[in-house]
Amino acid sequence: MTTEERFERIEQVTAGLVELAKSDREENRALWRRTQEQLSELGSKVDTLALKVDRLTVDMDRLIIEAAVRDKESHERDQRLGERVDTLVSAIGQFIAAQPHK
Repeated sequence: MTTEERFERIEQVTAGLVELAKSDREENRALWRRTQEQLSELGSKVDTLALKVDRLTVDMDRLIIEAAVRDKESHERDQRLGERVDTLVSAIGQFIAAQPHK
């Protein structure tokens, strides 16, 4: 192989490496752009999810407060019913005590 042939071969290999580098660079840029798009989509989805979680938290807090109010009202009704039953039992006892014994 002559020096001239060696130089031609080196030029061919170098040209091939340059083309390969360009191809790799274009592929890397395309991958980088797609990755950025996916990160943007993911960020948007995370934001949407965070909003939903916030709304659910507010709804849950409201439900907890409503349940506490219902529990308090139920307890108060139970107390009033208990007082009424006690009064009724006492009145029945007084009625029976007031009856003449035979």
